[in-house]
Amino acid sequence: MKKLKVLVVPSDRTGVSYFRSTNPHIALETNYPEEFHIDVDYEPQLNNDEWLKQYDIIHYHRTLGPYEQMEELLKKFDSLGIVSIMDLDDYWAPGTHHPAYHIIKNNEIDKKIINNLRIARNVTTTTSLFADEIAKLNKNVYVLPNAIDPKEKQFTPKLEKSDRVRIGWLGGSSHLKDLELLNGVVGRLRSDGLLDKVQFVLCGFDTRGTHTIIDHVTKEQKTRPITPMESVWYKYEQIFTDNYKTVSPEYKDFLMKFTQEEYPNVANEPYRRVWTKPISTYASNYNLFDISLAPLEENIFNKVKSQLKVIEAGFHHKAIIAQNFGPYKIDLTNAIQFGGGFDLTANGILIDSTKNHKDWYSSIKKLIQNPEVVTALQENLYNTVKDLYSIDKVTEDRRALYLELINNKTK
Repeated sequence: MKKLKVLVVPSDRTGVSYFRSTNPHIALETNYPEEFHIDVDYEPQLNNDEWLKQYDIIHYHRTLGPYEQMEELLKKFDSLGIVSIMDLDDYWAPGTHHPAYHIIKNNEIDKKIINNLRIARNVTTTTSLFADEIAKLNKNVYVLPNAIDPKEKQFTPKLEKSDRVRIGWLGGSSHLKDLELLNGVVGRLRSDGLLDKVQFVLCGFDTRGTHTIIDHVTKEQKTRPITPMESVWYKYEQIFTDNYKTVSPEYKDFLMKFTQEEYPNVANEPYRRVWTKPISTYASNYNLFDISLAPLEENIFNKVKSQLKVIEAGFHHKAIIAQNFGPYKIDLTNAIQFGGGFDLTANGILIDSTKNHKDWYSSIKKLIQNPEVVTALQENLYNTVKDLYSIDKVTEDRRALYLELINNKTK
């Protein structure tokens, strides 16, 4: 069989494409060089039929150029004998408090994505939960989960040592409602006198952004850079420091300067701020903590998210406390048993949303006081994910899918 040429068109250069477009296809060519040739092109010549004809498969994330042109473009691919695959990793309609909500609604992007799903010839996505939703619009949907290359430096564990139990959260700027589920937890641990045994680590801190002001008479829009205290990360930090009551006065003064430097005595503080890193190195932050937190507000957008936090924590040998909801129910089993005992064969702790007000606090406290449970959960989670979500395993599945789609085309 001749080598299949695959054109990959990522949707961005820094974010989602890392896990959904570029890395998976680089692995496909690396692992199966006799079968696949991969071209990654951010600005493909979609109007040049002679150029397009060289490809057997075109993989795109969400859309290719203007949404309005997709139907004609897909017909062209069909006429040229090209298999087209749309990938989607996020629900098309985020909740009202999501930072992108107004942009999506004002531009009807949710409706455009739905239409793209309906007309797509094939769709890949991250989980069976999301595949079930997509299948309501398009039956030709396949699950290729996010995967980790354990040889990649940022996923090679190199734990920074500490006498404290370090509890971390790593994420982006759209998670305020999720993190608000932790309100009051740090203050209660402070009241219990446990702050000398714990350190909360907030990873991804970022004060960049703009604030838009609209003149209601002229409708003129003006933008200005946000101040650090207008950043959502400042709100995150208030949650992890009980509004700065847990840190020393000297450390609070340092934090309020918002300089991208490490506090000299941070090892002896119950909180650590870690500034944002690029997508190619961000996961090295897992080396700074022992337990990963994954709170999640219950809504459809969150229900069909990827379980990437579970996968990353597992490859980094972390314990995890996660919401008993959506993606985190796919792989996690709950170590806390009815009556309060531990199941040391489980691989995480799951928090029911009806018990957010007490179980985040009680579960974190139990792990602080039972380090042997932390160790067991860390190894159990690693053993859960290490094969299932390795880049080699998922690439093997991707190869099989692509060959199947090519074979079906020629029948």
